[in-house]
Amino acid sequence: MNDVVSEELSTLTDEAILARFNASKNAPPSALTLGFKLIAVSQAERRVEIAFDARADLLANPMGQVQGGFVCAMLDECMSVAGLITSGMTHVVPTLEMKTSFLRPALPGPLRGVGRVVKWGRTVCFMEGELYDASGQLLATSTGTALPTPFAKFKK
Repeated sequence: MNDVVSEELSTLTDEAILARFNASKNAPPSALTLGFKLIAVSQAERRVEIAFDARADLLANPMGQVQGGFVCAMLDECMSVAGLITSGMTHVVPTLEMKTSFLRPALPGPLRGVGRVVKWGRTVCFMEGELYDASGQLLATSTGTALPTPFAKFKK
């Protein structure tokens, strides 16, 4: 692997990162709206799993399905958190480009997202995401690129 990110994994264990995320009092409002909960971290695989509670009163369209923009937001969240984990918790990864394929409607209720970093380059990070329903059916997939930016240089 010739990626810019250090070959050494973060000094935090996967379990410690998971506990830190789930104990945080600073969850962004967007994550709260999506019903975000980090459920698995694998630094070695550059992969995360996230549970979403897709509430109909917040996320449903007139047909009673989760509106496509919220599906994209869930996939973006999965990929972005995978990037944060891959960086050793030192970089944010603002999305530059994202493509989503909708395979079947997402219905309100529990959903599970998977995000992974495919390649961490010198200036761009390449990521993939998948969203599943409670029975394990694949609902949507996504690919994205992001701009790894150290927290100290991130401008709001």
